[in-house]
This record gives sequence, structure tokens and C-alpha cells, in this order.
Amino acid sequence: MAGIWSFTGRYRILHFTWFAFFLTFVVWFNFAPFATAVKAEMGLSEEQMRTLAICNVALTIPARIIVGMVLDRFGPRITYSALLVYAAVPCLAFAMAQNFTQLVYSRLALSIVGCGFVIGIRMVAEWFSSKEIGLAEGIYGGWGNFGSAGAAFTLPTIAAAAAFMAGGQVNWRFAIALTGIVAAIYGVIYFFNVSDTPPGKVYQRPPSSAGMEVTTQRDFWLMMVMNIPLVGALGVIAWRLNKVQFINSNTFIIICVLLVALYLFQAFNAYKANRPLMTGEKRYPASDRYRFSQVANLELAYIACFGSELAAVSMLPSFFERGYGLAAALAGAVAGTYAFMNIVARPGGGLISDKIGSRKWTLVVTMFGTGIGYLIFASLGSGIPLALVVAATMLASFFVMATEGATYAIVPLIKSRVTGQIAGNVGAYGNVGAVLYLTIYSLMPQGAESDRTFFQMLGIVALITAFINAFFLKEPTGTHDGEHVERNRSEMVSAAPEER
Repeated sequence: MAGIWSFTGRYRILHFTWFAFFLTFVVWFNFAPFATAVKAEMGLSEEQMRTLAICNVALTIPARIIVGMVLDRFGPRITYSALLVYAAVPCLAFAMAQNFTQLVYSRLALSIVGCGFVIGIRMVAEWFSSKEIGLAEGIYGGWGNFGSAGAAFTLPTIAAAAAFMAGGQVNWRFAIALTGIVAAIYGVIYFFNVSDTPPGKVYQRPPSSAGMEVTTQRDFWLMMVMNIPLVGALGVIAWRLNKVQFINSNTFIIICVLLVALYLFQAFNAYKANRPLMTGEKRYPASDRYRFSQVANLELAYIACFGSELAAVSMLPSFFERGYGLAAALAGAVAGTYAFMNIVARPGGGLISDKIGSRKWTLVVTMFGTGIGYLIFASLGSGIPLALVVAATMLASFFVMATEGATYAIVPLIKSRVTGQIAGNVGAYGNVGAVLYLTIYSLMPQGAESDRTFFQMLGIVALITAFINAFFLKEPTGTHDGEHVERNRSEMVSAAPEER
């Protein structure tokens, strides 16, 4: 990684790709900086605001799974470009919304943009070897994930500068619309400046894109069990929309029936993709097998790290306002230090995973640190010096994001030809966690004590997950280096715009 600043060869691909991810997160989190302004202008209740926060992560769950399949079939270049161009549509719709109903629909559509992370995981894995995949994926994930902080730091300034177009009020509509337009323009730029693989390397595709390929019958049934929460989380969202009377009880029942049908359809497609295995016509040699239990462990880990990050980012500003009496602007700035740690923490987790010799124990230790960090953070009360509050915030967030880096240092090493689908499923579980956390938070009474109880819950879940991974996660032995061409060639040749 010594040539990271050269902007040539594989490093050029990494920079183009992390910035694509950065823009998807700016789009995904463009609502949070304007929550107060939107609430005041649209006359929304606190319950409606919390519902919008849940909608913001809703369709990311199925989107990450679907995009993972599309990615493995068509490649990251086309998939990422299409997603970035699509981002303009829900951004413009949200910017022009006139009531709560329109806000919900546009936010649900916009939540799809949150699946962009999955795409770059496969792109980076194609260009970097196993010995440095942790750091490369960490840079991609950490620098791109900083888009949430980028939105918090830049969008209010843009909105204030454009206030003359809104009669002197904060022009949140212009700022949100602008994020979608910029993303769409970059989507075109990305398409013409990257390729899916280094020169001379063939893009490996799974035999079927209908469902994830597994290599034993036992793994198939485990996959079916692990797919249940992915659909169940959508049911929780529908229940929440029913509670705020956005949909009535009959509609809720219909949605539940459709979700059951969706699960059965997904199960059928998975069976179709693995029919030769399930009927005994095919048996994978030991060298071609992978354990789906590895995927399941990483899914649980991502609930505890990325799921908690999404939940924390959504409520930290109000927590600092209520718990520490900070002004709104200062509370937002302090909350921004949580996301700021992405720049170093996620690459740091990936680097440690590359260098320490055990990717499993890197994940377990950082996950344990996540739990302790949240519990320390929750123990701080009012009257604590602001510097100590900031330090505790950054400590907790460091371990959260280092765990994310350690998780995705393992993902590309499980089975390279289905990396997109594995990354999609693991990423989707992060959103499952966010939905569950935010739903629980929406049911809690408002107040600083409830906020601290919420962070205690995040810490306990992380500690439990650390112990589960310590006992059941196996040290990854996979590699994608055998599928790579001579690395020196890709160091010397920049990516051509056409598909390899």
C-alpha cells in the first residue's frame, strides 16, 4: 500500500471507489443535519421523526441482497454507476415533499442508496491481494463511511448559503437535492474511469444469480434460517408504520402476507440455485467448499458494529442536547466526532487484521472493545467536562469502526466468486440491527436516562456477540490470490474504461 497516493493502477480504482461510497453515504445521511428544520417546517411529531429514521434504513436490507446478486452477475462498474445515477430521483422527491406521506415514500426509496457499500467490497477485492485486503477494504469502508460526517459538516453550510432562495430560511431542500445531482454526475464519471478487474484477469461469476451458492446441504438450511430476520425486519418496519397510522391494520396484514410470500420466493430461488447439491447430483470437493456458518457469524458481528453505528448516528445529536445541555450546533459537532473516527479506525481494523496473524481474534477483540466503549459512554452523566465526553465518544466509535474493518477483512476470503452476495448479506444484517435498535429506541420514553439505557443495550449486545464469535468463528483460510494475475502488471497499468 506504499503507493496509495499515486492515483495509478489499483490505487486509482480504490480512490474512485471509496469516493463513490462516500457520495452514497452523503445521500443516505442527508436528512439528519436538517431534522430540526424539517420537523418545524412540516409540523411533524417526534413519533413521525423517529419513523422517518427507521424508513431511512428500511429498504437497504433487501437492496443489499439484491444488489449483491446483481453485482456478482454484472460487475461493480455498471452496478455502482447505476446506483449513483438512481440516487438523484429520491433526493429530488424528498426535496420537493409537501407532507409526511411524501417524506416517507421518498425516504424509503432513498434508503436503497445505502446498499452502495456492498458494491465496492467486490471491486476492491478484485484489485488487491489477500495479504493487504484488510487495509484496502478498511480504507474503502472508512473513508467512504465518512460521508455521514461529511453530510453533517457541509450540508448545513450549503443550506445556509442558499437561504436567499427560501425567503431567508435554511434551504434544506436545495442542499438535499444537490446531493442527488452530484451523485448522478459522479456515476457517469465512475462508469468511464474504472474497470471490474485488472488487465488479464477474468471476472469470476457464480453459476447462478438466483440465490447464494452454498456447498453443503446443512449450509443450505442454515442459510434459510438466517434469511428469516432479513424479512422479519421489514415486518417490524411495517408494524412501526401501522403504529403511526401511516398504514391501517388491513394494509399491515397484507404486507405481512406479502413478506411471507417474499421469503418463500427467496427460498425457492435459493433452492433453484443449489438444486444439484440438494438433490445429490453434485458434491463439492473439500477444496471448493466454504462454511456458511462463517457468514452467519459475520452477520451477527455486523449487527453489533454497523447496526449500532447507524442507530447511534441517528440519535446522538439529540442525546447530547438532552443529556449534556449542549446547544444544537455544538451537539451536532460533538456527534460528528463519532463518524469522524471512520477515517482512521476502519482502515486500522483492517490493517491490524492483515498484520496480527489472526483475523478471527482481531474481530473478537475489537468487538469486545466496542461493548466496553459503549458501556463507558453510557456511564457518563451530566456535569462531565465536554472534553471527556468527546474522548468517550471517539473511544467507543474507534472500536465500532475497527470491528467493521475487521469484519470485511474476512468477507472476501470466504468464497471469492460469491463475494458480492456474502457482502450483501452481511451488510444487510447491519441494517437489520439498525431497524431493531431504532424500533426499540422509538418505544422508549424521551429523556437522557433512556438514552443511556439505550447505549448500555448496544454495549451488552456487542459483548455477547464477541463471545459468540470467540467460540464459533473459524480462522479464515480462504484466499483470492490464486485468481489474481501478476500484481506487478496491475501496478503499471491504469484501469481502462471498457469492461475487461
